[in-house]
Amino acid sequence: MEVINAIGRRKAAVARVYVSDGSGKIVINRRDLTEYFPSPILQFVVKQPLSTLNVTEQYDVKVNLFGGGFKGQSEAVRLAITRALIKINPELKPALKAEGFVTRDPRSVERKKPGRPKARKRFQFSKR
Repeated sequence: MEVINAIGRRKAAVARVYVSDGSGKIVINRRDLTEYFPSPILQFVVKQPLSTLNVTEQYDVKVNLFGGGFKGQSEAVRLAITRALIKINPELKPALKAEGFVTRDPRSVERKKPGRPKARKRFQFSKR
């Protein structure tokens, strides 16, 4: 199998994923998954699509990741891996969609408005 690439986004994070046949190694920005995401919860999030399909040991995943924070980055990688797996075998899509991995989460930070301290917060009102 040739290398399959896909892209995933979440909040401000962008993940470019390259999936190829292999032994189950996940490398993010030239670092191992456990080194890049020390938290076991974030490691679990990244591996979710692979473990759902029981193909954790079949593919090597190389990721270029930038922007956002830890949580956004891990969810961007999850979406990108999901999209790559669907490119490899389109019949897997219903199983991944049932888990909610196929849907891009559009929520991001609302911009700050002029004349306000934050996006929606207002300065304290003074009657007198």
